[in-house]
Amino acid sequence: MDAQSRGRADDIDPADQWVLNPHTGNYELRLDQSAGESPVAARTTTAEDSGRRRTGSPDGPRREVPGQRSRRASQSGGRGAEATATAGRRKRKSPKARRKKALMWTGGVTAFLVVSASLGAYLLYERFNGNIDTVDIGDAGNKDVLSDGPMNILIIGTDKRTGKGNEGYGDKGSEGHADTNILFHVSEDRTNATAMSIPRDLMTDIPDCETKQPDGSEKVIPGTPNVRFNVSLGQEGRDPGCTMRTVEAITGVKPDHFMMVDFNAVKELTTAVGGVKVCMAKPIDDPKSHLKLPKGESRVEGEEALALLRTRHSFGNESDLDRIKVQQQFLGSMIREMKSSDTLTNPTKLFKLADAATNALTVDQGIGSAKKLMTLAQEIGKVDTKNITFVTMPVIDNPAEPTPITVVVAPQKGEQLFAMMRSDTSLTEVKQKEKAAKSKQAALLKGPKAAPADVRVDVLNGGEIPGAAGATVTWLQNEQGVLKSTNKANAPEKIKKTTLAYAPNQADQARALAEMMGLPATAMKPGTADAEGLQAMVLTLGADFKGAGIPITGPAKAPEDIQRASADKAVCAQ
Repeated sequence: MDAQSRGRADDIDPADQWVLNPHTGNYELRLDQSAGESPVAARTTTAEDSGRRRTGSPDGPRREVPGQRSRRASQSGGRGAEATATAGRRKRKSPKARRKKALMWTGGVTAFLVVSASLGAYLLYERFNGNIDTVDIGDAGNKDVLSDGPMNILIIGTDKRTGKGNEGYGDKGSEGHADTNILFHVSEDRTNATAMSIPRDLMTDIPDCETKQPDGSEKVIPGTPNVRFNVSLGQEGRDPGCTMRTVEAITGVKPDHFMMVDFNAVKELTTAVGGVKVCMAKPIDDPKSHLKLPKGESRVEGEEALALLRTRHSFGNESDLDRIKVQQQFLGSMIREMKSSDTLTNPTKLFKLADAATNALTVDQGIGSAKKLMTLAQEIGKVDTKNITFVTMPVIDNPAEPTPITVVVAPQKGEQLFAMMRSDTSLTEVKQKEKAAKSKQAALLKGPKAAPADVRVDVLNGGEIPGAAGATVTWLQNEQGVLKSTNKANAPEKIKKTTLAYAPNQADQARALAEMMGLPATAMKPGTADAEGLQAMVLTLGADFKGAGIPITGPAKAPEDIQRASADKAVCAQ
């Protein structure tokens, strides 16, 4: 929606309201348009002037509706009195527009995050703030914009058919499913990211889910065992928080935030950026999606871009897994397009891109404003494109089906990849991390180790798994021969990381237990005074504990033969 449709002067182009501030080097919104004052002067002040500047929240007041997306009223921000009286507030959307549910495809959201640095100033603009919808997911995510350490954002798209021009795609009465899903993991040092696609036909257990209802009450949706992953959203009243909880149950990686987009987002974002370059290994003529593309490179936008992302029958063996590959290649190309010099230096294109991106978003309340999204986007924007790796969750055909239609997590490869994400190991720096991990582990285990029968340890549960201490003691005694292990039940408080506290004269026992359990060097907490008599070491299981016998430290070695793609490299769709 342009400036004219927001009630502003007909002769003002949105991009013309942005000027370069020579003091900061950033483009800023020209709020004061009084005669005789230059745009830059209108945006800068001296120390004497600072007390006379208008103040106000960049986010503006907004109304949250529990359990639903809330379209927030846009404020006039810092305009003069006359402008406020005549054209200050954006018009309230019509009921039909408010019914438009965001969610349907992930196209462009990842790219929107990565291009952050250039969009930062624009996101402060009240128009963008009013574009964003939110859902209250309770404690499913992170209330803060930024978390200490790595960040995990779950990007969700559904097959719900609301939105202009989308009625003809079929299944228009569906409540929508989690049709396309990407867990976007950003490293603690912001040098790399892993974007893992989750197949919609993955068979899994959906846990119980607490949801917020329209009247503000809470309702627990019972979990469902052995169903497709895509029913973790929309079905039986499940909200995005339910999908987040399902992802955590599968991977052990807790999403901090979620973002949802719709079919229209693909059309609008690809149009705003001027089209996305794609490459086909063969000519495409798909009567189902109406996609027609020649062999080689093409540029797609709007309906054609959506058709490319939705089609399954033109690539590989016509499965959802092959469609995921095309989607990843498209997202990589879109990221490159959005970070190109033409896009970054074109104010009008940037304005349209930011407007389309924020209008497409539905997010959790932790990032539910333009200011918060700007903060998040600036962090993610630090990641170099060459260090963004797209990967598909390792899966195998469902062995419970005579003719497999669905898939299940590949036991060894899946856990390897999940452990890498939990331990913040990037797929672009595996060799470096592997060397460092081996070095730390070798140093940790260097020295004599006690015999299992001589290891004395008390085990406490400070993690999330009920009965973990008892299960670990059973495993230690029956599988490892540590007969002097004792279940001390729950720890006084929850902890994130597993720890092993021991005395200097118990170092040989500590090394033996660390080797058995795969404890990282950071888990070892040596004391200063020797243990006396039959004093035992204290093992406190943290949130990083995933089960008895599962090494706590994530393997630095990447799973072999997994599908992956780099965001900085163009690949032709097969």
